[in-house]
Amino acid sequence: MDEGARILVAEDDARLAAMLRELLQGEGYEVVIARDGQRALHEGLTQQFDVILLDRGLPVIEGLDVLMRLRAHGVRSPALVLSALGNPSDRVEGLDRGAEDYLSKPFDIDELLARLRALRRRLTSTLHVLQIPGGMLDTASRSVTRSGIDGVVPLTEREGDLLEKLARRPGQVFSRGDLLSSVFADADDAGVVDTYVHYLRKKLGRECVLTVRGIGYRLGRLP
Repeated sequence: MDEGARILVAEDDARLAAMLRELLQGEGYEVVIARDGQRALHEGLTQQFDVILLDRGLPVIEGLDVLMRLRAHGVRSPALVLSALGNPSDRVEGLDRGAEDYLSKPFDIDELLARLRALRRRLTSTLHVLQIPGGMLDTASRSVTRSGIDGVVPLTEREGDLLEKLARRPGQVFSRGDLLSSVFADADDAGVVDTYVHYLRKKLGRECVLTVRGIGYRLGRLP
């Protein structure tokens, strides 16, 4: 069972979408359905998902285009493409454009569930280590290992939470209000965000967090 895991199912076939919802909810997933590519893109950019299950033949925006746009915005949730296009060249294209796995329709239910479990295990095994400019953030220990530099830089709980928020969506710009509500929920002054950005820059260098003038902050550019 995958209790608590959230999955985005992007599928335009109403009967198949309903079947997948029932199947996955029975396995303990929290399921969000998107019936076209525009909705899938919106849901993927505005919510956090543990896995994305994606049909290629979506209306409005084709499935692989949705996935590429999500990846361009820093969404790293593992994706399984479920498609009637099952030739080797189709599978290669899907994997090359950002999918972690590819399953052809018609599919075996047990195989689908097994592949989703494998993606969840892969995500869990790497979930606590995130790339940041010039190093890696360990979210479990709230510490940073700098590339080419001996030693580990410890972070405070708030510093670690702020850097993790930015690192999980490296392509996204967060307003000060967004960061205040999600990282500093017990504070009422957005100035605390600026203070902790200053602390992170002092420990890790100014390149670790970029200011987007008039909007807010984002993770610094990755290699």
